Amino acid sequence: MNNIIQFMKRNYKILLIIALLSVGLVSFTLIPKQNPTDPEKDKLLIELLTFVIEKGHYNPAAIDDAFSKGVYKDYLNALDPSKRFFLQSDIQEFSSYETKLDEQIKDKDLTFFDLTYNRLMQRMEQSKSYYKTALEKPFDYKKVENFNTDYEKIPFAKSKEELEERWRLQVKLSALSSLVEKQKLEEDKLKNKDETKKSEPKTFEQLEKETRESTLNSLNDNFNFIADLDREDWFSVYVNTIASRFDPHTSYMAPSEKERFDVSMSGKLEGIGARLQKKGDFTEITELISGGPAWRGKELEAGDIVLKVAQADAEPIDVVGMRLDDVVKKIKGPKGTEVRLTIKRQDGAIKVITIIRDQVEIEETYVKSSVVEKDGLKYGVIYLPKFYIDFEDQNSRDAGKDVAIEVERLKKEGVQGIVMDVRDNGGGSLKTVVDIAGLFIEQGPIVQIKSSAGKKEVLYDRDIKVQWDGPLVIMINEFSASASEILAAAIQDYKRGVIIGSKQSYGKGTVQNVIDLNQFVRGSTYGDLGALKTTTQKFYRINGGSTQLEGVKSDIAIPDRYSYLKMGEKDMDNAMPWDKIDPADYQVWNKQNNFDLAISKSKTRMQANPQMKLIDENAKWLDDRNKENVYSLNIDKFKAEQKSLEEKNKKYKSIADYKNIFEFKSLPYELEAMSKDSILKEKRDRWHESLSKDIYIEEAIHILNDLQSENGKGLTTKVKKDKVVKS
Repeated sequence: MNNIIQFMKRNYKILLIIALLSVGLVSFTLIPKQNPTDPEKDKLLIELLTFVIEKGHYNPAAIDDAFSKGVYKDYLNALDPSKRFFLQSDIQEFSSYETKLDEQIKDKDLTFFDLTYNRLMQRMEQSKSYYKTALEKPFDYKKVENFNTDYEKIPFAKSKEELEERWRLQVKLSALSSLVEKQKLEEDKLKNKDETKKSEPKTFEQLEKETRESTLNSLNDNFNFIADLDREDWFSVYVNTIASRFDPHTSYMAPSEKERFDVSMSGKLEGIGARLQKKGDFTEITELISGGPAWRGKELEAGDIVLKVAQADAEPIDVVGMRLDDVVKKIKGPKGTEVRLTIKRQDGAIKVITIIRDQVEIEETYVKSSVVEKDGLKYGVIYLPKFYIDFEDQNSRDAGKDVAIEVERLKKEGVQGIVMDVRDNGGGSLKTVVDIAGLFIEQGPIVQIKSSAGKKEVLYDRDIKVQWDGPLVIMINEFSASASEILAAAIQDYKRGVIIGSKQSYGKGTVQNVIDLNQFVRGSTYGDLGALKTTTQKFYRINGGSTQLEGVKSDIAIPDRYSYLKMGEKDMDNAMPWDKIDPADYQVWNKQNNFDLAISKSKTRMQANPQMKLIDENAKWLDDRNKENVYSLNIDKFKAEQKSLEEKNKKYKSIADYKNIFEFKSLPYELEAMSKDSILKEKRDRWHESLSKDIYIEEAIHILNDLQSENGKGLTTKVKKDKVVKS
């Protein structure tokens, strides 16, 4: 069940928007339809999708039988990844379409989609009785039986009886895992309680019943989530499967996903500034966004349940049982408008809260920095979660401007080196990465871009000003992608700084453009058709090599827990190939005279560091564990297996418990803000705590120290103890 939910979320996850499509496109003229759910809308989406991709994609795949087979396989895996809904007879029926989807796509024929969608709804409804029946009575945990979670290799069930048994085993595994955890908690309570305050422990029967009830509630919640998905949502999955066969980064964005993408890119929205989640039939406030109107109003609280929503003086609308997306649409709105929420407190009290909507900045999106001291010198850490920009407002915040501000703030604090952390940064705006790279060089090319027609463009930093000319380290990992790789590659090619992190970055060397599909349609009453994100160009390093598949290889490769897992671009079966073009004309940075020495020292430290060896050993163990898919459902065997795992894990516990030698502090401007904002303070405290446990940041600071000139040239100040401000 969770696999379906994860796919639905992952299917819309967008990494970046970079260039404008420069391909001439025509408009479609429609005869207006009155029914917005008319299948003609779906046919139009298929037509638009194939037309725009074929005209605008960098290297569009041929829509043939091989393409059809890929769509068929990916789509069925998206609908039923754990093979708990469809029967073998369903798959046999579907298989007649395996090589016909190319014709159906060209003919805008929805027969296959309608067949699979209707069958999935039928099978899902039947599946409710399977897990409910399994949880009606206690499981026999003494029975010797196993469950295999290697869903790729197990076949589809041949009958409803076999499928029901598969559900029973899956549900039993889930309940067994929870039961063993509950037993351990009870044992811990007894050990830790004062003798005079000890209460009777819960019996096995009580814990077993609680486990079945919680498992039932969890599955009900999952099915309620799926029930919130309408036919349009599932059709988006089908359209996305078609789009992603052209390459992994081409995808369709439904209107709500396009809106979320825009928020993700700009880091801001207009609304009340609250995060919501579905809780049964209810919508719960889970967090107030610091600085937003709800946070400023001090009336709405995390844990409140939204019962009704009203626009200004309009009649309130009951939102109990409503889809989460629809509730969000009613609460959000333009800056300056009024919304009234009828909420239920955790104590049961009912209250009406009036909020004036405003622009909300999502703080987690934006760059932040910290200061740390080593050997009497200060160093700065800049964390950039993504290369954000607001294309609609040139005066708004963007990553390039914000990083420049942070560099100036760090310089004011007297830092002697900077760590730029782009780990887990999936990319973003090309403009901002060019601006950021330009902060560290005099001027010159940053990245090369090539279109499908073979035309090459070189993007330059043309500002001769160098905002930071001191020691520089760029931190990457396997999830540093696209714009992060452009930055790391440029810094590496210029030999401007040291790249440390995973063996290589993600390996995404393609440029996407987000195209509004509504612009191609005249006279439509279908409503918003959403957008298409399609690959239009490839980018290349200034040395001519592509980052596609190969990524950026670290100057100093440091082991991490994901080192041996397959999760990069190179592990995708339809990823575009690596290639290279002619290098650009650039001059290597010649002001860092001990660059190679710093790298050599770091590698020596890494080889001698027992913690690094333990991390590498743990990574290999996790890779081995990832291949073990059979679980015993006998409670004694299950406990023995879990105990064995726990014993093994004890060896790696010191990885999580690791504490480096540094203390990280906020800059003065942030300390002032934190004194007025407890939420911001809590977030920064958590970040500083994570930095203090980060062995990779520790090594980055050591490298900065090694990069200091041995004769002291360029070093301006030692840390004055009376200026150190504690956060």
